[in-house]
Amino acid sequence: MVKKPKVWIHPKGYHYVRKDGRYVRIHAEPGTQAYDAEYWQILTGRKAASKTSFEILINSYRKSDRWTDLSARSRKDYERVHNYFLEKVGKKDATRTKRADIIAAMDANRHRIRFANYIQQIMNVLFEHAIDLGWMEQNPAKGIRHLKTPPEKKQPHIPWPDWAVEKFRNEANQMARLIFELGIGSVQRPDDWTRFRWNDFDGTGLRVVQQKTGRELYIPCTGYLIQTLETAPKNGLTILTKQDGTPLPYRRMAQIMRDERKRLGVEAYDLHALRYRGIHELALHGCTDDEIASYSGHTTKAMIEKYAGAARQRIRAGQAHKKRQ
Repeated sequence: MVKKPKVWIHPKGYHYVRKDGRYVRIHAEPGTQAYDAEYWQILTGRKAASKTSFEILINSYRKSDRWTDLSARSRKDYERVHNYFLEKVGKKDATRTKRADIIAAMDANRHRIRFANYIQQIMNVLFEHAIDLGWMEQNPAKGIRHLKTPPEKKQPHIPWPDWAVEKFRNEANQMARLIFELGIGSVQRPDDWTRFRWNDFDGTGLRVVQQKTGRELYIPCTGYLIQTLETAPKNGLTILTKQDGTPLPYRRMAQIMRDERKRLGVEAYDLHALRYRGIHELALHGCTDDEIASYSGHTTKAMIEKYAGAARQRIRAGQAHKKRQ
């Protein structure tokens, strides 16, 4: 029978095991599975496959209702971070993650703030799942503050002004004009524009199931959008298609608009700002928050107030001016 080497405990509580005439420290918490794995790794020189690795945790999470309840858009965002974890720490023991490890990962991605903050958000979700599995008792990601976007990197979506709208309508090529009118006319997020099908259009309105929220909406079309749809070529199932009739990918749509905005000198106004413009127009016509939400699909009033604020200030200032006169 092979005798198990004795663990020596330092007066400060550190655990060591003797290997080849020297003492090697065990960093894992005594009494845990990670402790036993590290102990045998020191002795044998072979790292045992962790039964609580990030790879196993992510695979388990993706079988849970925490994952299946997410929208397709959210799952797509989560997968980008999951793939990052799998590449960097897939085989490592998730239960040994420290708060400092998460902060370090965020700092390493500081050049892409949104992704860095997603690391904390998705780590938080994964560790909550690990607690449900009985792997952990505390969530090391909980309460970690998100990184702040530097002022020079903040790029607010500026609503398209009247002159830019008129210029684009008069001078843009056919595909860019179709994308443009879908953006303003539907008041939906750009991700949803590529998913509109011809059978969603009944001649006066469009039906959509929002990718982000899963909400099903019926959107009355503007006159400009109806006219554009009636003259647009029908090459495939979706309204926006490539030349071969297959659906137009988001990146290609964004590139088409980027090139046309640059050609026409309206680079300052991006895809998301078309949704902003649509809400701006609704607010200018006196629509309430509830009326705008029924159109845009917003689930909270905060973003509506942000988008509609400038238009409402303009209305109120006009009303005040009339009283002043």
